[in-house]
Amino acid sequence: MLKRTGWAVVLGVIGTCLVPSLSYAQVFGVELRANALPAAGGMAGTGIARPQDVQSSMVLNTATLTQHKGTNFSFSGAWIEPTFNLDNEAILPGGSVSPFRQKSDRPGSLIGNIVATQDFSALGLPVTAGLGLITASGLGVDYRESAASNGTSAEFMVLSTASALGVQLTDRLSFGAGLNIATAQMDGVFSGQSASTPDYGVRGNLGLTYDVFDRTTLGAFWLTKEKHVFENFIQAGPFPFQDVSMELPNIFGIGISDESLCCGKLLVSVDLQYMKWSDTDFWGSLWDDQLAVQTGLQYTTDRGIRLRGGYTFVENASRTTPAASIGGITPQTSVDYIRSLLPNISQNRISAGIGVPNVLPGIDLDLFAGGMFKESQSFGATTVDLEAYWVGFGITWRFRRGACGHQCTPDQW
Repeated sequence: MLKRTGWAVVLGVIGTCLVPSLSYAQVFGVELRANALPAAGGMAGTGIARPQDVQSSMVLNTATLTQHKGTNFSFSGAWIEPTFNLDNEAILPGGSVSPFRQKSDRPGSLIGNIVATQDFSALGLPVTAGLGLITASGLGVDYRESAASNGTSAEFMVLSTASALGVQLTDRLSFGAGLNIATAQMDGVFSGQSASTPDYGVRGNLGLTYDVFDRTTLGAFWLTKEKHVFENFIQAGPFPFQDVSMELPNIFGIGISDESLCCGKLLVSVDLQYMKWSDTDFWGSLWDDQLAVQTGLQYTTDRGIRLRGGYTFVENASRTTPAASIGGITPQTSVDYIRSLLPNISQNRISAGIGVPNVLPGIDLDLFAGGMFKESQSFGATTVDLEAYWVGFGITWRFRRGACGHQCTPDQW
């Protein structure tokens, strides 16, 4: 059994290292958040107050790390399949793009997340630490099959190495802090003007949780901006290559979770996340600030099986009036055409999932699926239709020895 478990860990690490180019169909702009994580993925991405998986603690509110006792190692994977149709009805400025209609050829995305947490209560410290490899942000479209598109494609992806600490300040109050070191890759966007360019960035995360009652918890977090400068990214006309600055936004979140209903079998979570796109480089030229309202449920059966469901409403973040340029760059086509490649229009999502604890001694299995309803919007002479679905799983190894005075795995298998 130990041999098979070891192989599972190795395969999980390899799976994350082989994550391909991303095309999330923009869950929250380019931010994936917790929508494709083991338990949160079935609960509409909720988890600011009482997350049901360790990945969500690293991605959302780091103060919730204190809720994970002992040693936890979790690997999750998801397949995200978007459908992205573009219909351009005009010859754009400069004649660089002609009328065409095409579905994006960008394939779906296989993404992975790995997180390990350890609490130090055995040493008398009210601290829990976490480390992880996180698939954070992404977007991708490809219309190069149509000659009229003049090689139109776009790709943006961010993978993060995350570290965090959660501290139990009192019996009811916890504080958390985290640091993400990210590698980003950007390609396309400005048709015929730019090339694939990497960059690195950092992002901080601060969080709090407070147990209002024994079964009711409030949580809040602040995720700082993440700045990237893609050097020599674009050449506009006869000018030398120029750098492009791009930022991921400040994100503020608040959530409440309660599990007092149905004799403690029903967990109800409501999260609000607010993304400050308007004051970011690049995206601020395309999108206004955006509010996401997330609701998630988890019912635990008499046999311990966890049934999950959720619904999310997100504001359409498209600016009413397009900017004159994007990040200081005037595209050869038009700003409206670039907006159609990078829309932030999808508003409604649903999800469902199931969690099975101890499928093997000390090993939990989670399965989830979700969908983003079809949305359509016109940007000048270009119309875009966007929808997506995703499915995924998570496997979590939980070791309870020592730190929490309880063991859920036998000493020998």
